[in-house]
Amino acid sequence: MTDPSQSGAPRPAADGHTAPGSPVPESPAPKSPAPGPLAGLRVLDLATLFAGPLAATLLGDFGAEVIKVEHPHRPDPSRGHGPAKDGIGLWWKLLGRNKRTMTLDLSHPGGRDVLLRLAAGTDVIVENFRPGTLERWGLGWDELSAVNPRLVLARVTGFGQFGPYARRPGFGTLAEAMSGFAALTGEPDGPPTLPPFGLADAIAALTTSYAVLAALRGRETTGRGQVIDLALIEPILTALGPQPLWYDQLGHVQPRTGNRSPNVAPRNTYRTADGSWVAVSTSTESVAGRVMRLVGRPEVIDEPWFATGAGRARHADELDAAVGGWIARHDRAEVLAAFEKAEAAVAPLYDIREVMADPQYAALGSITEVPDDELGTVRMQNVLFRLSETPGAIHWAGRPHGADTDEVLAGLGLTETEIDGLRTAGAL
Repeated sequence: MTDPSQSGAPRPAADGHTAPGSPVPESPAPKSPAPGPLAGLRVLDLATLFAGPLAATLLGDFGAEVIKVEHPHRPDPSRGHGPAKDGIGLWWKLLGRNKRTMTLDLSHPGGRDVLLRLAAGTDVIVENFRPGTLERWGLGWDELSAVNPRLVLARVTGFGQFGPYARRPGFGTLAEAMSGFAALTGEPDGPPTLPPFGLADAIAALTTSYAVLAALRGRETTGRGQVIDLALIEPILTALGPQPLWYDQLGHVQPRTGNRSPNVAPRNTYRTADGSWVAVSTSTESVAGRVMRLVGRPEVIDEPWFATGAGRARHADELDAAVGGWIARHDRAEVLAAFEKAEAAVAPLYDIREVMADPQYAALGSITEVPDDELGTVRMQNVLFRLSETPGAIHWAGRPHGADTDEVLAGLGLTETEIDGLRTAGAL
């Protein structure tokens, strides 16, 4: 039975693996104790930084067998991104969870041959090389589909497989810039602002996992696999909502408005008397009315402009002054309690310390403990959602570079002598 502390089902607080930081001898990748809804699917993760690998992680969270393929001498750069503990990169522990790891030089003839053997028994390959790279190695769609006509090949790149920018190096930052996101983000009199984390990559990862499931469903109808061409610049453009439609029909270009919304008010962040911050949202007239009654300005509710979000947005200075002034006179706990009693929408602005301690996240099991051979126990985000019948689960954190190479190759029928020969030749 799946450990409820690590699954997508309702779960109590985790109850103690090895103490964090305690060294644990490396062991083979543990076997999944219960199948998820994607059990029986095999995914080869050939991608690096960050959208492709995260998409594979999301599939692995719900039962797919994921094999991470890395270059023998150039591991996924996420292993070295961000803070590390005892020389062990922590970002990889999240990105590599539920994956077996193996090394393979795809540009080497021996590596190519092994990849084709793996592809023959694989459902999905996720890659993010520049267009033409797999083809140069003799591992393009023609070769892959020849050994497995039911294969789904997810190709995640900055700009897609064709077009004038296709061969440019592409990263999430460029997508955040080109999509219009950065132009909308920041204070009106300040510069465009990029997010301090991989926003475009995360959105693309979610989209890629969705695309994979759509392609697999299509396979049930056609009996054939297909190629997914996903460009980082597109999912984040969709996330921006009606911007293209507004421009097409009205010539409207939304300006930067800081924390304010051009569509509703009051909507902002406000500082409390004890130096904390809260966010207030009033997407509906009824909620906006509750807020204004709470802060002592009920008379504005009867103004004709108050009836629409756009009207309230045009009076944001007046509404912000009222809400901000009231909040500034109360401690955060008082503000949250008063808003909750008034059934008005408010949230504290957390840093990660407060996220980890919040009772709602705790009730949902949003942060879970995961056993790890190198660090003992690590805490990280849980699976994305809860399924009542076939929940997802995290069975192990990211494993060392190439830890499962021999096991994977043995599963293909290679002997120890053959594996040693590939390693000596530089293919592994």
